[in-house]
Order: sequence, then C-alpha cells, then structure tokens
Amino acid sequence: MVSSIEPRCDGFLGGRVQAWQPAAGYRAGVDAVLLAAAVPARPGDTALELGAGAGVASLCLATRVPGLSVTAVERDPAYAALARRNSAENGAGLELVEADLTTLPESVKARRFTHVLFNPPYFDRTRGSASPDEAREVAMGEETPMATWVDVAARRIAPLGWLTVIHRAERLPELLAAMVTRGGFGGPTVLPLAGRVGRPASRVLVQARKGGRAEARLLAPLVLHRGPAHERDGEDYTDELRAILRRGTSLDRLL
Repeated sequence: MVSSIEPRCDGFLGGRVQAWQPAAGYRAGVDAVLLAAAVPARPGDTALELGAGAGVASLCLATRVPGLSVTAVERDPAYAALARRNSAENGAGLELVEADLTTLPESVKARRFTHVLFNPPYFDRTRGSASPDEAREVAMGEETPMATWVDVAARRIAPLGWLTVIHRAERLPELLAAMVTRGGFGGPTVLPLAGRVGRPASRVLVQARKGGRAEARLLAPLVLHRGPAHERDGEDYTDELRAILRRGTSLDRLL
C-alpha cells in the first residue's frame, strides 16, 4: 500500500507533467521517463502499461505523443487512485484499470495494443531481503516471475507491435530468455544505461517486436551524467538526458 504520509506533487518533462506520488516509499523518477521516451509510439497507436504505479511513465508517454490511447494497469488501490488523480489533473485521458496483471479483466484481454511497456520490480526476493517499507517492497520486490510479465505482455501485443522494458542489468539474461522462449519476439535491442563514462551499466532498456525477424543488437551505453564523478551541487545530466527529462524528446537509439 501507499504510505499514509500525504503525497507530494513532482514535475516531469520540464513541468509539463505534474504527478502526485507518496512522500515516502517507492517513487517513480528517471527510469519512468526513460521508459516512456523509448516507446516508438505514433499518434493513433494504442499502449498498455503493466504495473503503472502512480502513472508517471504513462503520463509522460501520453504527453509526448498526442493522439495516443494509453491504458495503465495497477493492482494497488492506493497507487491506482493516485494514477487516476494524476490523469485527471494532467488532462491525459488515461484509461486506468485496477487489476493484477495475472488477472486482467476481459475489457483488456479482448484487445491488442501497438505497444506494451513495463518497469517491473527490480529485485528477486529469493536472492535478497525485503524492504521494511511495505509500499516500496510491493513496487521493488518481485512477486510475479519475469516470465509471467513477458507472457502477459506478449498476449496483449498486436502482431508486429512493440514491447519496451527497463530493468536491472543483472536481470538481462532472464528477461531475454523470457522474450525468446515465451514471447515470440524477434531479436531484441538492448541499450545499457551507465551512470558515467567508464562505469558498468546498472540498468538496461530492452525493446523487441512481436513476430519480428530482426537480429539482436547491443548498443553503446547511454551515459546519464557528465564527468567521472559528481563534483558540485546541482544536476549534471548529459545534454541527451536533459533533452529527454526536461523537453520530452524521444529516445530513438533503440530503433
């Protein structure tokens, strides 16, 4: 559940998106914006976000691509309520569905989408300890297996539609295996996300096309911060990151 502390409103895309999130516990940030920026959507397409939380990625995607129809699925009632509020206050027109991804309602199961995106819980709790914060644990501690996320996504994607995922780098083998064995996706494109030049990637953006025949590609890393270390107060994002985070430009490297 969302923390009982009064939520606070955060700005994204240079203030074009204003989103209420819990003041404590799990909060969407850069990863949600990058995920939305990577989806190759066009006006008239349809998109489905699984595990949408307070709706930040869906809001950023809908704001970047006018005329896109976005459905956001979130199982936690409190987060779903925040997502509804955020959609209304941003005039985004998101369709909010309160459900677990493993028990989607017929209104969603009967449709196919041009795009499916998700930012799943990062940590395999068979290999680590749970967070003492309940809301953060629900968001960050994996309960539904990775293969299930991919399987559900694949069933909802239209032929030649796109799956876009952001995840921890160490979970990449598991994610790719699920895409190949469970999803019927063509060769995925992997974009490593490195904090600084010369540092290992901590996260990856992965994109693949349903029924596609492209070969797998491993791209050069997207570097998030300038310089070898943080040397002064204030943000030090690279120019490319600033354009994505502040101006809402698309992340076209994966195409």
